[in-house]
This record gives sequence, C-alpha cells and structure tokens, in this order.
Amino acid sequence: MATTPEEFFIKGLMEQPPPSPPVFFDLPRKPNCSSEGQRHVHNDMILPYISRVLLEDEEDDKLNNHPALLQVQQPFAQILSSPSFAAKVSNIEEASNSLEDRGRDESTFGMASSNGSDVVQAFLNGMEEANMLLPTGNKFRGRGQMNQMVQERSNQTGVRKRYNRDAHLEEVIRTSKAVMTIKEQEKSCANEILDEMMLHAYETCIRGMDKLRISMESELGKENRKNRNKMEKHIVVDIRRLLISCAQALASNNHTGACDLLKQIKQHASATGDATQRLAQCFTKGLEARLVGTGSKLWQLLMAEPPSVVEFLKAYRLFFAACCFNKVALNFSTMTIMQAMAGKIRLHIVDYGMHFGFQWVGLLHLLASREGGPPDVKITAIGPPKPKSCPAEWMEGIECRLRKFAHEFGFPSLKFHRIMKKWEDVCINDLNTEADEVLVVNDLFNFSTLMDDSGFFDDPCPRDTVLNNIKKMRPDVFIQSISNRSYGSSFLPRFRELLFYYMALFDILDATIPRESKSRLALEQVMLGRSAVNAIACEGLDLVDRPEKYKQWQARNQRIGLRQLPLKSSIIEVVKDKVKNDHHKDFFISEDGQWLLQGWMGRVLFAHSTWVAEDACS
Repeated sequence: MATTPEEFFIKGLMEQPPPSPPVFFDLPRKPNCSSEGQRHVHNDMILPYISRVLLEDEEDDKLNNHPALLQVQQPFAQILSSPSFAAKVSNIEEASNSLEDRGRDESTFGMASSNGSDVVQAFLNGMEEANMLLPTGNKFRGRGQMNQMVQERSNQTGVRKRYNRDAHLEEVIRTSKAVMTIKEQEKSCANEILDEMMLHAYETCIRGMDKLRISMESELGKENRKNRNKMEKHIVVDIRRLLISCAQALASNNHTGACDLLKQIKQHASATGDATQRLAQCFTKGLEARLVGTGSKLWQLLMAEPPSVVEFLKAYRLFFAACCFNKVALNFSTMTIMQAMAGKIRLHIVDYGMHFGFQWVGLLHLLASREGGPPDVKITAIGPPKPKSCPAEWMEGIECRLRKFAHEFGFPSLKFHRIMKKWEDVCINDLNTEADEVLVVNDLFNFSTLMDDSGFFDDPCPRDTVLNNIKKMRPDVFIQSISNRSYGSSFLPRFRELLFYYMALFDILDATIPRESKSRLALEQVMLGRSAVNAIACEGLDLVDRPEKYKQWQARNQRIGLRQLPLKSSIIEVVKDKVKNDHHKDFFISEDGQWLLQGWMGRVLFAHSTWVAEDACS
C-alpha cells in the first residue's frame, strides 16, 4: 500500500539520518546521537583521559592564584569595582545598543542622520571618560581616533557604493547592447526571409523542395527510416485509439479514466518520433489542460509568448516548400485576378486578415509585365479581428515593403489603406471605391475565426454579417479559400475531426521533411500545436477557430445572397500540372460543385471558390 504524506513525514522524523562523512578522510566516521550502533570504548582508554583533564584543571587553579599575577590585577580590579566606572559602562552599552539598532551595516553607520550622530557622540564621550580611568599607555582609541575611523569607514563605504553602482550600470549597458544586437540580427534575418518569400516565392519553394527531396533520398536518411520502421513494427499500441478513448472519458466526466489513459499516451508520445507519436505529443498538452481545467489559462500563456518572427517565418517557409496547399491557394487567387483585369486599368484589392502579403508581390510583378503597362493598384488591408495579433507597426512594415517592390516593378504609385476594426463592422463606406475599378475581395483561410453564433435568436452571427457586407460591396469577384473540416457543437465530435485532420497534416510532414529538422519541430509543436491546444482545451469565447466544410460554406453563401462562379479550366490545368510535377505523389487536386479541392491520400483538406452578388451581371 502506498505511503500517505502524513506517514511519510512521521517516518522521516523517527528515522535517524545516516552518519555525516568526516571532513578528513583519515578520521573515523562520527556516530549518530542514537545509542543504537554506537561504538563501545574500553575503560582503559577513558580513565587516563579523565585523569589528564583533572590534572590540567589543578594546574590552572595554581596559576590563577600566583602572587605576582594577583598584584598586577589589583589596580584593574579597583577600577572595575568603582561606582563611577559602572555608570560609564552602562552609558556606553546603551549608546552601543542604540547605534546597533539604527544601522547594522557599514553604509548605515557611515550615513547616519542627526539623531544617529547624537548616539555616536554619546558613545565617544563614554569611551573617553572610561579611557581616563585606565592606566596610561592603554590601547583604546580617543575621540580624534574614533572620528577618523568613522570618516574612513564612511569614505570606504561611499567608494564601494559608487564602484558597485558603476559596475551595475556598465553591466546593464552591456546587456542592453547585447539584446539590441540580437534584436537587430533577428530583424535583419526576418527581412531577408520576407523579401525572399515575397519576391521569389515560387523559386524559393522549388529550392526548398529540392533540399527536402535530397535529404529524404540520401543514404543516411534511407538507413534512418529503415531502422525506425523496424522499431515501429514492434510498437503495437494504437495511439489514435487511446487519444479518442481519453477524449471520450473527458466528455463523460470520467476524470480518473482520462488520467490513466493520458499516462499511457505520454509513454508513447514523442516530439521527434513518427507522425503518430508527434501528434500525441501535440495533443496531450490540450488534453491535460482540459483535464485539470486550465485550458483558458494555458491558451493565454501561449498567446503571451508567441514564437519569434524569424522562427515563424522559417517554419512557414518549410511548410510552403513541403506542402502544395498555400501555393495552390496563391496561384488560384493570382490567376483569377489576372483574368478579371483583362483590359482594365484600375484594381482595388480588399484583403481580409492580411498577414505578410506574400501573394501580392507576385501579382504586382505579373501586372507590371502585362501588355500596356502596370495598372493603378490600391490595396485595402483589413487587420485581424484581434489587433493584438497583428499590431499597426507590422502592417506599416508590410505597406513599406509592398511600396518598395511596386516602385522597383515600375508602378507610378501604390495606394495602401489600412482598416483596423472588427470585420463585421467593415462596410462599403470604409473602402472609398471608384466606379471604374475592378474590386476584388479576398479571404485566405481567415473567415473560420468569425463567430458562427450571435448569442441572440434573431440577430445574425458575425460570420453572416461579414458575408452580407461583402455582398453589398458588389465585388467583381470574391475569392474564398477555406480549410475543410467541421467541429460541430460539442467537444467529442470536434476532437474526432481535429484528430483525423491533424493526422493527415502530420503524415504529410513525415513523408516530406526529415525528422531531424528543427524547423519541422517548431512547425508541428508551436504553429500547429498552439491551434490544437486551443481546439482541445478551450470552449466558448476562448475557442479561436470554428471551421466548416466546403459544402457548409456553399449553403451559407447562397443563403446570404452570393452566387458561385464556375471554375476556369485554364486555371485548373495549371494548378494540377504544378502539383503533379513538383510535389509528393499523394497530394491530389479535384473539383466538386465549382470548388477546387486539395487533399492528401483521398482526404480533402482545403477548398477554393469564387463568388459575386446574386443579382450581379454575368
């Protein structure tokens, strides 16, 4: 039976600690105070020792009673027994105690206030009067010596304080310079990655895919995977089944069962293992937070400590190279806009949730090289629903970078307009549209963060409000890209959907990126992991993402009054060829109900479509 904390504590009190080791190794070990285990000492060793001690005491008594010593001690005894000396000693003790109470360190002694000076003065007076009672040639310091000593101590304290203060200031300056240097290096690195991704996104992707392919096809990589596959064959635990069982236990408030299952999952989870082990490592954080009821607090901590921009960009670049999903989305958007701009000279892009603006540099480059020269371009960037996730300074940086590239491409000017407000509050009046411009509204996987429930029976939800406002903008084309999954209204269906969706993503990364990659670790456990923790551990307003499948979006859009446009065959052919030639064979592109679908091994993960207002001209 397990020992309770109380029993453990009492047991620790009753048991004697082991004997202390001797400081000098040639000495015997010191025994405990307990009688048990003490070494027996013979009487023939003890008796001589006692006799020697008694003999020494007798010799001390004879020495203390020596006539010469008593004659020398007599004057001092008279002084000590006089009433006047006893009074002075009392004054000295009181002054000394008062001084000790007012400051126990040298700095306080040296910086005493006027009251403290009175105490010092009384102490010196008492010392001087006592000095007069002693024989000449005594070694006690007089008033002048004591004042000099106090001054020297004060000066030494001041010098030491100034030295410590200056040393601390120098250390702060050195640390600040080091921090600034690191920040400047990170900023420079982030700018290089951003410029590379914006200006040479496709070329960067191809180079990244070639590096990954070489790494995966190397002899060392093949040998490592072969050895890992042999080890994994011996692992018969179905981690996915354990994860679902743990979620079922949580859904039924069986916390004991959930805790036991979580312990089993942790035994097989690993951030550097195979796809399933990495997924388990990612999901256990959310399950554990939900079990102990700290999901909201954990999410707040994760939001308070986001990854660095450089770390995020490196992980994003890796995902961009390994997977075709974002490239297909950007190509679909760019080619749709290019076709809408045929014969037009003014373009206005309304971009919901602009983060880095990767796609717009490529579009500007194509527009600048078209026949007739570059058109007038205006970009309205609508910041994220929560401004803290994308501060105004970040949007200003994107604007400066886009303007710089537009100037290099030969654009006479680039208009850039920022709107930092709730998406459901953005309407046609905020856009400053013009009659002859081509208006394009773009959403790249962002509308799933909008609430799909208003909380009131008759009020439209924010998601419907945004779509209705887009309809009123009457865009020439509304380009919508969504992640194809649905969480439902309760925890268990959401967990199942999240598990299968993330399992596909982790399988993709395991098939295309070496397991030793540090950026892959950041991509899985930080970027994807944060979203998984939120979806598993949080509820209500703390739940960030509320995705829907493409058929649900289709029904919602049509109910609002949007009409779906047919897919362009020329765009589909280009996208299919790029995926087939540049990416893993298990990626696929298909069509359904005027939606362009992307997926992995038969599972649809992302979808894209185009829309206009229902009463717009064909």
